[in-house]
Formats: sequence, C-alpha cells, structure tokens
Amino acid sequence: MQRTIQRARSLRKNLTIAEKKLWYEIRNNRLSGLRFRRQVPFGSYIVDFACFEPKIIIELDGSQHANEAAVIYDQKRTTYLESLGYHVLRFWNHEILKEIDRVKEVIWDQCFSIYLSASEA
Repeated sequence: MQRTIQRARSLRKNLTIAEKKLWYEIRNNRLSGLRFRRQVPFGSYIVDFACFEPKIIIELDGSQHANEAAVIYDQKRTTYLESLGYHVLRFWNHEILKEIDRVKEVIWDQCFSIYLSASEA
C-alpha cells in the first residue's frame, strides 16, 4: 500500500498534458462545486481523478490503452472500481485536448444523473 501511495504522489507531480488540462477545469470545485482529487489510490490501482460525492472516477486514456492487453486490464480495473460503487468515465486524451467543454458536460451529466437516482431512491 505504501508503494501505491508513493507512486500516486509521483504521478501527481508528473501529469500528462491532458491530465493538466482536465485538472485545471475541475480543480477547486470549478465544475459546479464538485470536489475532485487527482491520482487517487484505490487498492492496488491509482485512478486519474476521483470525486467521492457522487462516486465518479475519471480515467484518461492515451494510445497505450488501445492494445488488447490494456483493454483487458482496463476492464478488470473498471469492474473492481464499480464493485466499490463508483461510476467510471473514460476519455481519450485527444478528447480532453480538443473537446474539453463536451467532456465537462458529460462529467456533469453523469454526476447529475447519480444525484437524481439517489434522490428518487
């Protein structure tokens, strides 16, 4: 676990360009008051961004996620995170870099949907 925490700290200091851009848009409650954290450990995994209320995880994928082994790994990881009650949103890096407003809208729509579901229960 300590190794995972150290790795998360290192990742926070070395964000990709896409991660920096999204972080700028969602940090400090900039997305409708939602509080996101970056490079958050969950078990042996480290997620790019997490919002604990509602339970949303955002993963940014570069070209390394397009091969078959990475797809299988990502599916296993998503299944684990969903078993913890989180909704996982995945975006390609190019979506963040070229369509940030649409990405923010998708994130907000998912959060709003979760809030609506919770209030109806």
